[in-house]
Amino acid sequence: MKTLHVDLGERSYPIYIGRGLLAQDLIRSHIKNKQVLIVTNETIAPLYLKKTQAMLAGFEHQTVILPDGEQYKNLETLNLIFDALLTHKMDRSVTLVALGGGVIGDMAGFAAASYQRGVNFIQIPTTLLSQVDSSVGGKTGVNHALGKNMIGAFHQPLCVIADTETLNTLEDKQLAAGIAEVIKYGLLGDKPFFEWLESNIEKLTNRDADALAYAIERSCRDKAEIVAADEKESGKRALLNLGHTFGHAIETASGYGQWLHGEAVAVGMLMAADLSLRSGFLSKDDMDKIVSLTKRAKLPTAPPKEMTQAQFIDLMLRDKKALNGVIRLVLLQSIGEAIISDNYDRTALNKTLESFLSVKE
Repeated sequence: MKTLHVDLGERSYPIYIGRGLLAQDLIRSHIKNKQVLIVTNETIAPLYLKKTQAMLAGFEHQTVILPDGEQYKNLETLNLIFDALLTHKMDRSVTLVALGGGVIGDMAGFAAASYQRGVNFIQIPTTLLSQVDSSVGGKTGVNHALGKNMIGAFHQPLCVIADTETLNTLEDKQLAAGIAEVIKYGLLGDKPFFEWLESNIEKLTNRDADALAYAIERSCRDKAEIVAADEKESGKRALLNLGHTFGHAIETASGYGQWLHGEAVAVGMLMAADLSLRSGFLSKDDMDKIVSLTKRAKLPTAPPKEMTQAQFIDLMLRDKKALNGVIRLVLLQSIGEAIISDNYDRTALNKTLESFLSVKE
């Protein structure tokens, strides 16, 4: 087991990464009182709920099982968590345990941030994407029909328990979606990691346990450093949104659940790289390397053909980074060096959109 730390003063917490962690007694020391609510979904419950309940023997624990899918990450489904908390008369000493992927982690975390104005929660991420990204950093929330993750709060967990054995039951498509977020860390600030990925990407797609463990640890370490420096995204943390402005537009336009988040981010990173190239920031050689790695990771490389340029622009203007009616983007100066910019050629943005929307996959 590896243990990393997110250094946030009194809100600091550990990230545990390793095999078989659901069989270990890691969770008890982080729960301050008896009441616990496990939040999971219909897919994960049959696989890992009993193991989680066994870890909580002796606690007064209850479970709420939500429908599975990004399309359920909304206020209506969030209310099911509040219904369970109130039905079981849980007070402000309760600890919520998020058992599942990014949707469960975001929703349970937002419920914890909101219930009685804030209670504790613990992340047990069960997908690669949630283990390397969404479970770390305290971003919680739900989607709105007009924009992804527009309703939420910053609320840090007590700990993150990433049991890599849960990846054994992950579908190939979900694994690839997680690899997209892994690639993101190499692109935005860790060139040696990107170079490691170029040499080892097939090990990840083939589920090599050691390679996956290393990628998870390296990704979490990179994110923990950024979060510690900028917890509430007033500056550097926005770099973690590389590809997300384009990607969130794809998810919103397609209807949540049609594209996996990591798939949309993969295309979004390619679009950001293409705009960086057109703007004179990124070299053609670096662009070719990014495209090659994305394809080798078995990720999509073009947005839905039904989308239009006008639709992209409209949705990107609703992005959380947009300011005073200007789309601010994370762009690449090189592999391993990202910037947040509104100083790009608007004509180049239109050409990027036109180029990608003309691709027929």
